[in-house]
Amino acid sequence: MKTRQLGAKGPTVSEMGLGCMSMSPVYGQSLDEPEAVATLELALELGINFWDTADIYGPHHNETLIGNVLKGRRDKVFLATKFGIAMKNGAVGVNGEPDYVRTAIEGSLQRLQTDHVDLYYLHRVDRDTPIEETVGAMAELVKAGKVRHLGLSEVSPETLERACKVHPITAVQSEYSLWTRDPEDGILAACERLGVGFVPYSPLGRGFLTGEIKSPEDFDANDWRRTNPRFQGEAFAANLALVTKVQDLAKAKGVTPSQLALAWVMAKGEYIVPIPGTRRRKYLQDNAGAASVTLSAADLAEIDAAFPQGVSVGARYGGSMAGALNG
Repeated sequence: MKTRQLGAKGPTVSEMGLGCMSMSPVYGQSLDEPEAVATLELALELGINFWDTADIYGPHHNETLIGNVLKGRRDKVFLATKFGIAMKNGAVGVNGEPDYVRTAIEGSLQRLQTDHVDLYYLHRVDRDTPIEETVGAMAELVKAGKVRHLGLSEVSPETLERACKVHPITAVQSEYSLWTRDPEDGILAACERLGVGFVPYSPLGRGFLTGEIKSPEDFDANDWRRTNPRFQGEAFAANLALVTKVQDLAKAKGVTPSQLALAWVMAKGEYIVPIPGTRRRKYLQDNAGAASVTLSAADLAEIDAAFPQGVSVGARYGGSMAGALNG
């Protein structure tokens, strides 16, 4: 696996990372921890050393799982975790208060069985707490040696600008894929201008772009995607037509749909490092193959024409989390 640098002055990591969220029962599936562990082991073998988790995944299970796998070989992985989505005023909300920043890192370090996190993200912006205060508290963790680099997730260009004035931001994480082109509205340009790395999560459209999902019935009864606007009713049917386009383009290129979708994201800039998530070895192996796929300028033009911004149907999130985007 080749490497890329996260930002103009950031660390060097594998050019494709691993999103670990689905290794916990977030999508409603029964937990298969032995397979999840085997997938993490394979990632190490493949040279995928940029792993992404969060305290809310599980909650807490995901960090614990990764901590157990990395015990005795912590130096093999550039480890990222996130904080900020938490219980606030009796409900799930966003908390970026400085005191919470200091509390959250201690829990993550304990579960991850490490004395430091390589990249610590604010998962969502707390609109009740100035970003300067949140990032200021995160910067204190860098000074204390508990965190090496800082990141933000789902932020606006304006918020990123303000944060960078407090402390260097190494990476911004946001959803970005063939059917989620929102970052092209400004945050990609802001990252490139400010020398910040960009980390796309869900670059396979939460599994939809793989072609494996044919019907809403393919989801477990308590799968979160059943409540997502893009996976319901007419939106699901409309978006399924997009998957056919991915399959056709991939077939013409002689690659899998997943590999085409990932190669497109990676071709968008050297400062971009996607973190496709999976809990199974066969999908990890398939995803890793995208690193060897080369897309010509003509290929990219054809793909972009098939997937213009706004082509997908339905909002990315419903409920309270929809209001936490672009903070």
